[in-house]
Amino acid sequence: MVEGFWPIFFLAVVLKIPVACLLYLVWWAIKQTDAPAEAPETGEEHGFRRWRREPKRPRGPRRDPHAPDAQPLPGCPPGGRTRVIRRPAPALTGRGRESETSAA
Repeated sequence: MVEGFWPIFFLAVVLKIPVACLLYLVWWAIKQTDAPAEAPETGEEHGFRRWRREPKRPRGPRRDPHAPDAQPLPGCPPGGRTRVIRRPAPALTGRGRESETSAA
């Protein structure tokens, strides 16, 4: 435990000096700001004006072959495309293992 006058004095007074300087700096900076000079009026009333162009929209995907000698994609078959659905494989239950261990 720290005892004595000087540690308390250091914490209570000396460490507050940078805070006081910072507050003074902020007050000084606020006082120094001037109002911006108004632009002379030209007679035209301008509304909101964009200062940059609109970004370009992305192009759609290319549907044709990209290279000069590339083959085009084959068309859809006359009956349409069919989906092949396979039955799921049966789950292994481990019943076969019981008969193998009891036979040995």
